Amino acid sequence: MIKITTNDRYNITPLRSLMTNVFSLAAGLFVIGIIFLIAGVNPFYAISQIFMGSFGSAYGFKETLTKAIPLILIGAGLTLAFRAKFWNIGAEGQLLMGAIFSTWTGLTFGDSLPPYLIVPLMFLSGFIGGALWGIIPAILKIKYSINEVISTLMLNYICAEFLTMLIVGPWKGSTRFGFPGTDNLPQSAILGVIPGSRIHYSTLILGVICAVILCVVIYKTRFGYEARVVGENPEAGKYAGIDFLKTSLILMAISGGLAGFAGVGEIAGIHHYLGYPASVSSGYGFTAIIVAWLAKLNPLYAIVSGIFFAGILVGGDAIQISLGLPAATVDIVNGTLLFFLIMGDYFLNHQVSISLSDK
Repeated sequence: MIKITTNDRYNITPLRSLMTNVFSLAAGLFVIGIIFLIAGVNPFYAISQIFMGSFGSAYGFKETLTKAIPLILIGAGLTLAFRAKFWNIGAEGQLLMGAIFSTWTGLTFGDSLPPYLIVPLMFLSGFIGGALWGIIPAILKIKYSINEVISTLMLNYICAEFLTMLIVGPWKGSTRFGFPGTDNLPQSAILGVIPGSRIHYSTLILGVICAVILCVVIYKTRFGYEARVVGENPEAGKYAGIDFLKTSLILMAISGGLAGFAGVGEIAGIHHYLGYPASVSSGYGFTAIIVAWLAKLNPLYAIVSGIFFAGILVGGDAIQISLGLPAATVDIVNGTLLFFLIMGDYFLNHQVSISLSDK
């Protein structure tokens, strides 16, 4: 009889952690190659086209940076939540709520305020919208023991339907010629972009700054220590007198607020009006989960992993055109990589032994 035992692995070196990530990605890409092969596509050509489409040209790289902006913001916020073992699967809804709040602010005050006032106000309102949507599952978990995976996931759908109700109902713009969507934001509420691209540089700079600040918060502050203790040893946290409700509310407000920032960037920097949920976000809230995992829950590393997965999104769009593959191809690639990253993380932290037993 085969007996499988697992033991916790201690003293994990940075090199071992790095190599685990590398091998996990390599194994994931190998399986993705097999999937392409089954679909009748040359796997080497397909994978090379993904990266050539995103990093092989100036246009592709600019599009990659554009899509990296929300991934960096959301991914950095998720590293904080995941550190505390709060599994926030609701960043997509938090992004949409940030988009809703900022759109209302821009349409209401954009004509009466100059850019240097309306733009910060939109980012503030977007943060508040995302933070409020993040606080709800924190309260449900701490006060009523409701699993946060379920609550955050369901809140995504509630927010998406709420947004749809707004754009086909009370917020439907008079300039849309009967199509769902709000009117365009005033010019003062539109973010500047790098010439020749769609990169709204103010949100990009904000994302990098937030990642740096979060890194300091996690590793150098009392709150970061409390968040880590809550995640790694809840019983020790209770013994030390850590307020679980307060800590959870703050970390989910930050995590949701950064997703709200991403929503502001998509509305004020890319679309300039509020449309259907699928047009506001290309699944950034879900892809950012993989970004945070690849970053090993380090906000600074989320910058690099955000750019990497943005490249996969852009490259995935490219192979849809060049190879005629379905849009779900990107989801298959992302899901496969996430599976192998999680599996690699498990083997990094656990030693698995296989032995034969007479019983």
